[in-house]
Amino acid sequence: MDLFDATPQSQRNILNKDGEVYYYGKIFNNKEAIAFYEELFNNIHWKNDEAIIFGKRIITKRKVAWYGDEPFQYTYSKTTKSALPWTKVLLELKKKTEEVTGETFNSCLLNLYHDGSEGMAWHSDGETALKTNGAIGSLSFGAVRKFSFKHKSTKEKIDIILENGSLLEMKGLTQTHWLHRLPPTKQTLKPRINLTFRTIEC
Repeated sequence: MDLFDATPQSQRNILNKDGEVYYYGKIFNNKEAIAFYEELFNNIHWKNDEAIIFGKRIITKRKVAWYGDEPFQYTYSKTTKSALPWTKVLLELKKKTEEVTGETFNSCLLNLYHDGSEGMAWHSDGETALKTNGAIGSLSFGAVRKFSFKHKSTKEKIDIILENGSLLEMKGLTQTHWLHRLPPTKQTLKPRINLTFRTIEC
């Protein structure tokens, strides 16, 4: 990256080709971020995630929740979830994410990672229910974690640190050409909550 580039960070595409990823940094101050974390941790309808891997049903330590404008059906890892009605706080966070990104969203998948030992393997969000090349707004609360991208063809890797109260946006051809993951780490014992605002097309 050019050290003398005056372009604001949020306007720089983190990916050098085949997709668009923008990191807006902390869009909430520490006090706000802590308050949102506590509210989400205590009042979201969390459930352990399930996945079908090699024909076996796996129950993860990581917990998830799915909310939306309607009871959308969302299937990934061969399991289907129905969206719950928005809470007041989720609508507040959705509005802020839409204001910053200029996008609109109708649903949100939340993940609760209890500590650094829990992560997410390489994947792309290419489920058929998602809007093609649609934006995904990703909010982070709690522990600071590394987030990684890997190009599907060249295998090039790009890492970014996601701060408490920060926003990352993925859009365009990112899901077509790049994988992403949340790698496990021994450097934190603290929980992290991630909200990914999405658009479902029925």
